[in-house]
Amino acid sequence: MKVSLKDIKELREATGAGVADCREALEEAKGNGDKAMLVLQKKGLERAAKKEGRQVKAGHVFSYIHHNGRVGVLVSLACETDFVAKTDDFQALGKELCLHIAASQPETVEDLLDQEYVRDASQKVSQLIKGVIGKLGENIQVIDFKIAKV
Repeated sequence: MKVSLKDIKELREATGAGVADCREALEEAKGNGDKAMLVLQKKGLERAAKKEGRQVKAGHVFSYIHHNGRVGVLVSLACETDFVAKTDDFQALGKELCLHIAASQPETVEDLLDQEYVRDASQKVSQLIKGVIGKLGENIQVIDFKIAKV
């Protein structure tokens, strides 16, 4: 099936995926945009699974202080390269993890990864991270986090 450039552009803007990936997903979904999004998500999760064993040696420490000043969070988020650590997607993930931790206050990194994501209960935090891994093409890991509260 031949897909239009307009459909490819719309899917790319919605997902941030590459042009070739969008075209392939639309062809596989027979032009259905919603099904194509699911195809891209599945491919992203498969890519993330392949990258899990790769060494992370770059990253960033993110912080969040709640508006009332009574809860603060630090998150150490690691990736493979400095280039990825500076991307908007990586930065947004770090901020989202801080907000999630402040709201749900997990005990360990394993607890954090197994929790339902506070902004979207249909996915776990680990799935949120895997989605970004699939998009950026590098392994991303939560190394540690600390919560301070009064």
